[in-house]
Amino acid sequence: MLGYTPGSVIVTSTIPWVVGLTVFTVAVAFTFITLPVEFNASRRAKEAAVRLGVVGIGREASGVSAVLNAAALTYVAAAAVALLQLLYYASLIFGGRRS
Repeated sequence: MLGYTPGSVIVTSTIPWVVGLTVFTVAVAFTFITLPVEFNASRRAKEAAVRLGVVGIGREASGVSAVLNAAALTYVAAAAVALLQLLYYASLIFGGRRS
């Protein structure tokens, strides 16, 4: 685009922004809804690994448990970031200008 500079595109209507924010809100909600599913999957994986004899009881099982807990916590971090990003976008759309 000839003569384009970042920030030069101005949308006069807020409707596209609100629609985009609504779609992103649904995605953030889905992120939070799936958190229990991810923690349940990690719990079941730990139980299955021990039951099937893939890992031994004791130190090895403790290590597997720590790794699977860390994997589940990545979903918590992603949900927190998504929520903060949603709040940021909402403040850009509805926050108005500061004088």
